[in-house]
Amino acid sequence: MLNNSPYFRKPSSVRSVMLRVLLALLPGIAAYVWFFGAAVLVQIAIASVAALAAEAAMLHLRGKPLLQFLGDGSALVTAWLIALTFPPIVPWWLTVSAVLAAIVVAKHIYGGLGQNPFNPAMVAFAMMIVAYPSLMSQWPAVGFTDFAPQWNAIFGQRQLDAITMATPLDALRTALHTADARATVSGVLGNHATFGNIGGKGWEWIAASYFLGGVYLIQQRIITWHMPTAFIATLLLISSGFWIYDAERFASPAFQVFTGGAMLAAFFIVTDPVSGCTTPRGKLLFAAGIGLLTWVIRTFGAYPDGIAFAVLLMNIGAPLIDMYTQPPVFGHKPNTPKP
Repeated sequence: MLNNSPYFRKPSSVRSVMLRVLLALLPGIAAYVWFFGAAVLVQIAIASVAALAAEAAMLHLRGKPLLQFLGDGSALVTAWLIALTFPPIVPWWLTVSAVLAAIVVAKHIYGGLGQNPFNPAMVAFAMMIVAYPSLMSQWPAVGFTDFAPQWNAIFGQRQLDAITMATPLDALRTALHTADARATVSGVLGNHATFGNIGGKGWEWIAASYFLGGVYLIQQRIITWHMPTAFIATLLLISSGFWIYDAERFASPAFQVFTGGAMLAAFFIVTDPVSGCTTPRGKLLFAAGIGLLTWVIRTFGAYPDGIAFAVLLMNIGAPLIDMYTQPPVFGHKPNTPKP
């Protein structure tokens, strides 16, 4: 008999995993191009070239075999996530700076792939939004897909008044921090807080496309259900409670989940296997903490979307969470580990 036990799953290579992650991002990218134009493809190309160049330079400096590590796809995943979380019309040098920060500082200074304690893409996002908050808040209007002005914004003159608009999260932040007490969240957002109208009928479809890619990753066993479920459920529960309490001051749960980078984060950022938790209970606690912090920063913070800061804060606590959520070894009673 040919099919004899024992049966072992062949471990997936890093390259295979990363290629499937890139494949899962394609539906979201397609929707992104449909609603915002082809500028995001330019940003992906810029980020990819910069990431591969930075990766090659650092591998050379560290004396690592170039071909063995350069082709694993991890640098490209980081580059694509940076391009997809940044406004598609940011200057090219900002994208390059972010990629260099992610690859050189957040990844290789800590020892390279598998050693970084913080999510590289979120380190880059946090650094750039603190350093260049104005540039990081200039998004093209939904439906304005004329490529020439977008190309000029990336490489040439930045005359953006005609092509930019406030994102739904920017409008939410303005409503929450306005000096006019009569300007409520529902009044500012209008009907853009429900599915089908979020951000001018664009953001929710991009989020749905990322959801499809995430389901593919779960089906392929690249990620597990724990982190996406805990992140989305926590964001839904906390926003639902406050929305029911006062719908005039707090955005709806649909608005919270289908705007900004929530769905991209749920399946592609929170699930980073290196900087996140590894135990089943730890994954749930880790992702739930990110969901809670995201809502708090969005609602009370100075930045429109708090996902990057929430991820980095929970990255700090990931080792401690894993230590206290380790399942007992078979045949032994669970013991509370000592710090």
